Amino acid sequence: MTFKAKEDSRIDIALSHEINISRSQVEKFIKNVGVYINQKKITKPGFKITSGDVVMYEFKEMHEEKSEYEVDFDVDILYEDDDMLIVNKPPFLTVHGAPSVKEATLVDWLKLRGISLSTISGEARHGIVHRIDKETSGALVVAKNNKAHVALSKQLEDKSMGRYYLAVIDLPLKEDQDVEKPIARNPKNRLQMAIVEGGKYAKSSFSKIALSQNEKFELIGAKLYTGRTHQIRIHLNSLSRHILGDSLYGFKSQNAKINRVMLHAYILYLRHPSSGEPMQIFAPLFDDFINVLDKYFDKDKIHETIKIDNIINHFHHRF
Repeated sequence: MTFKAKEDSRIDIALSHEINISRSQVEKFIKNVGVYINQKKITKPGFKITSGDVVMYEFKEMHEEKSEYEVDFDVDILYEDDDMLIVNKPPFLTVHGAPSVKEATLVDWLKLRGISLSTISGEARHGIVHRIDKETSGALVVAKNNKAHVALSKQLEDKSMGRYYLAVIDLPLKEDQDVEKPIARNPKNRLQMAIVEGGKYAKSSFSKIALSQNEKFELIGAKLYTGRTHQIRIHLNSLSRHILGDSLYGFKSQNAKINRVMLHAYILYLRHPSSGEPMQIFAPLFDDFINVLDKYFDKDKIHETIKIDNIINHFHHRF
């Protein structure tokens, strides 16, 4: 696609206005997609352009590509069309590759299916608009083309896309509450994130859903206003609460029986990247999460309690 610069500017500013995305997203765009000024490829977002320069950018998609690792799993598709794919990511599946990842990922599964994917986020993260931690399960949207990726990324920034999570914690909350505390890498433990003065702004809302029969545990809902790494876990830790199975941030007992973080992205809301129509996608709980609910909560009531409208209403009544 091509346009002429209307004034002297930096390329990241001009592209941001032309495509209607943030300058941080433009940086990824320039690095991973391909931008040309007067037919010469540029690599720096601060490149100066002048009025009349011809700017060309490529909207290439990634097609089938063999994975380095064997893909011996399948993933449930919750929604699919020409622009995007929404999946129910199972626990223990890593979303995209990294130097430390030595197994097949969700991106590898997408490639094996031959799905056309966006390329804005780079080779290892084809199609990935947002992510979920390896042990966390639930709804995840994948962009099939770069136009959809741009539109979906903008929704993440303006908060018109988001998720409601379910989590089981080791000590009931005193009340529904919001947490606004900055998050950064833990300077004392590089495997952890932490509340750090001067870290990135982060806000989470937590809502009490159901108390366990022994009154030791609680099912809560969580809603994020920012997307920091381990945000729900960090903000709960700041309240001296931990998600069952989360030994990284303090849950100790019964790890042999609960072998992953009991956190699930339950409901995804967004606008369709092409039509703008509001959408709400529900991601069913996995068996291990259901087993925990059935073991510790009133089986006759808990599945009624977690109906979608009830979870959303827990938050709508507060705002």
